[in-house]
Amino acid sequence: MSENIEKKWQKKWADAKLFESDPDEREKLFITVAFPYPSGAMHIGHGRTYTVPDVYARFKRMEGYNVLFPMAWHVTGAPVIGIADRIQRKDPWTLDLYERVHGVPKETLPKLEDPEFIVKYFSTEYHEVMEEMGYSIDWSREFRTIDPTYKKFIEWQITTLHEKGLVAKGEHPVKYCPNCDNPVGDHDLLEGEGVGVNELTLLKFPIEDKILVTATLRPETIVGATNIWLNPDVEYVLVDAEGEKWVITKEAHYNLSNQIKDLDIIEEINPNDLIGKMATNPFTGDELPIFPASFVSASYGSGVVFSEPADAPADYIALQDLKNNDEMIAKYNLEGIIENVEPIPVCTLKGYGEIPAADIIERLGITDQNDEKLHEATNELYKQQHSKGTIIESIPGFGGKKVRFAREELKEKLISDNMATIMYDFAERPVVCRCGNNCVVKIMDDQWFMKYGNEEWTEKTLKVLEGETIIPKELKNNFDYYINWLDDWACSRKVGLGTRLPWDNQWLIEPLTDSTIYMSYYSIAKYLKDMDPDDLNLAFFDKVLLNKDSGEITVPADKVKEIQDEFNYWYPLDWRLSAKDLVGNHLSFLMFAHSAIYPEEKWPKGTVVFGMGLLEGNKMSSSKGNVILLKDAINDYTADVVRLFLMASAEPWQDFDWREKEVLGTKRRLEWFREFADRIEEIKGSPLDLSNIEEVELTRTIDLWMISQLNQHIKNSTEALEVFQTRQALQDSLFLLKKDVDHYLYRVKHLLDSQDPAIIYVLSTVLEAWIRLLAPFTPHTSEELWSSYGGKGFVSEANWPEADESLISVEIEKSEGLVENIIKDIAHIKQMVGDEVSKIHIYLAPDWKWELYKIADEVGKPDIGQIMGRAIGAKIHDDKKEIAMVAKKIGKEITKTRYIGKINEEEILSDALDYIKEECGNDVVIHTDDSYDPQNKARNAMPYKPAIFME
Repeated sequence: MSENIEKKWQKKWADAKLFESDPDEREKLFITVAFPYPSGAMHIGHGRTYTVPDVYARFKRMEGYNVLFPMAWHVTGAPVIGIADRIQRKDPWTLDLYERVHGVPKETLPKLEDPEFIVKYFSTEYHEVMEEMGYSIDWSREFRTIDPTYKKFIEWQITTLHEKGLVAKGEHPVKYCPNCDNPVGDHDLLEGEGVGVNELTLLKFPIEDKILVTATLRPETIVGATNIWLNPDVEYVLVDAEGEKWVITKEAHYNLSNQIKDLDIIEEINPNDLIGKMATNPFTGDELPIFPASFVSASYGSGVVFSEPADAPADYIALQDLKNNDEMIAKYNLEGIIENVEPIPVCTLKGYGEIPAADIIERLGITDQNDEKLHEATNELYKQQHSKGTIIESIPGFGGKKVRFAREELKEKLISDNMATIMYDFAERPVVCRCGNNCVVKIMDDQWFMKYGNEEWTEKTLKVLEGETIIPKELKNNFDYYINWLDDWACSRKVGLGTRLPWDNQWLIEPLTDSTIYMSYYSIAKYLKDMDPDDLNLAFFDKVLLNKDSGEITVPADKVKEIQDEFNYWYPLDWRLSAKDLVGNHLSFLMFAHSAIYPEEKWPKGTVVFGMGLLEGNKMSSSKGNVILLKDAINDYTADVVRLFLMASAEPWQDFDWREKEVLGTKRRLEWFREFADRIEEIKGSPLDLSNIEEVELTRTIDLWMISQLNQHIKNSTEALEVFQTRQALQDSLFLLKKDVDHYLYRVKHLLDSQDPAIIYVLSTVLEAWIRLLAPFTPHTSEELWSSYGGKGFVSEANWPEADESLISVEIEKSEGLVENIIKDIAHIKQMVGDEVSKIHIYLAPDWKWELYKIADEVGKPDIGQIMGRAIGAKIHDDKKEIAMVAKKIGKEITKTRYIGKINEEEILSDALDYIKEECGNDVVIHTDDSYDPQNKARNAMPYKPAIFME
């Protein structure tokens, strides 16, 4: 289908304002998807994200719902500031990225120096591409998060939470970009999205007048420390830490200086001067040698590591490697020192020996420090020890305690005795701001936070989760975990676009905080966008959204009532759709905000979580250029092909993989569907009128079978779409239905030139329902076919096809299966026999075998003794030996063959006899007894599987 036809229907929908939604008497459905941050062009990953809700919205409209599916642009935050700054600096990587990957014309690039232009440019492009994809969006509610009226809404939201004591000022570690001088969230990052911040215990090991500080997640293992590791190939510095002289790496100083004030560098330190010397364990007083280790990261923690080989697989294997490295021992004069270093047990763990690290290394077959399985061993052992480990009895004060409790107690003691302090670091690196700078963890002491760690608020939010339908359902546990785990969240920034804190104007509200209840704003956006922002005070929003009188409102009362009625019609939100990497922040924040601000009847009802996108098997990344722009995919394949592939390749919550070969296969299937309508008109010999299909009483089994299959596919597709299973819905509504139509056309091929009324009726009925079935997926194709062949109005507004379950017949399905299986069996036997065949004899099972099959089905399991006992008691057959033989056969078959009761095999095969003869190329005789059975084949006949003799 040409691009012109897609544009034709997009214009017709827009002219008719088809998807603008107003309250009426119908049942409403309000669906939203995470609004995009338009700092670059849309790619096919975005295409999947926004096609899923569109398919569902179109489907529910056709089911009779009043659907609201709106869209807006999230432009809050610092990312566009960083992009504009890099464009201004003529950063080659950024210029290449925006010209080559995002498709910005060279002459337009200089304009991207203005953050507001970036927002306008890409939000306009997003809008255009969404229209080209045929999305049924209500554009009358479109807004940007820096619109003055939206800012008033956010001021109301944050003030409401502040008044409830859920926004507070305090000290807290945050992800921070020193270059932007601003806290950063996942939306602000080029790399490191979703990376957490770890609290580490910084232990102090004295050496002469210095202190080696080592960062650890497991301070309890200090009692098992055997040595200190330094990396001889990285830069170390001596720093002044409130009067103490610490040895750390230069990279660690970059991070720690944002957490500890006045952490000044005194001088550079050569690690080789320290290797071979002794440091003191602050807790045990033991002297610990300092050893070289290339595995020590310069950027993680302090760049200094204490070794506890009994419980740390990496330490254990590194120690063994060093003991076997004569060259290294000689270089650092370690002879006479390293031989005496042995693992010191710290904790006991069921299933492990005295040295757990040695056990897991042996079990996984790890040979050296470079073995990829070492990371797996570390994770498994740490997790097991934390949940099930116990400190050994010989350790004073902590012996016999569970590891997870001893850890906290010992940490507090170490800190109170000045043997340790606290630092923070990223769980993984790199974490890179969109400005291109490496981020750090900074302690902010004047930062505003959302108090997500508040226990009462958490409990209330868990009630929101309890009332929601989560798809896929197994992710409900993930939400439970994150809601319980979330703590204070930095909700303000100094730099970026957005809304300022009403009570502290130096701060901007960060992107994830101003996007928690914006779906409320959608419901009333069409009124607010043209209003004076000064009229939108706190009292206005209190009245409209909470029906609360809290002050003077300057908006006329009748207008306030109209806006309030609109909100109450659409709210609560029925479905929220977003990506799985937002479960731990945005999607959980949404539940927190709703629980605090709205009464229970306004809480969201459902969440659908998306998987990620791959391109030819590799992870998609705009920053790495591994993407296909959505507008390019539309130009190459058409919007309907793109939509169809994205919906058919995987369920929404699964990762999908864009593969060109498979996209081309999807294109061919859609072309077949378009041609199918022409073919029916040719068969009919006159124009099709889908609004006036002449009904015919069907008597042929194959006609009844096609109608049965159609209704079964409608039923299955409807049930799948109700729970967002787009792939399963398309399996039935396109791929399996096409397979059945192909079979039907083949079965009646000898009648296709006869203008047979039954065939014309069946094919017209199939086409009429099929166009409607595919309308949510391929709306342009469906509209064109609907219009071309007599459909009334827009197919987008037509009724969704309803399955007539009275026309779904398992008997007819089984009957057609019997015919096809007979043909396959005959072909198989002919291939084996190889001789010339003149006649084929088909023998049908006698009634007593059907009775035996029924008994076996009632028994419900292949219990031969019970089946025989009941059969003999019912006197179904005189020959007990034969009953036993057939019972054994049925016992094997019944688990594989669906029993639906007795079918009239003689009538079914007689009805299809001409077709069977044509397929086999022989005369075929059907026998109901063994009066002619020269090779005694009749005894092999079973229900659903007749016996065959060839002569």
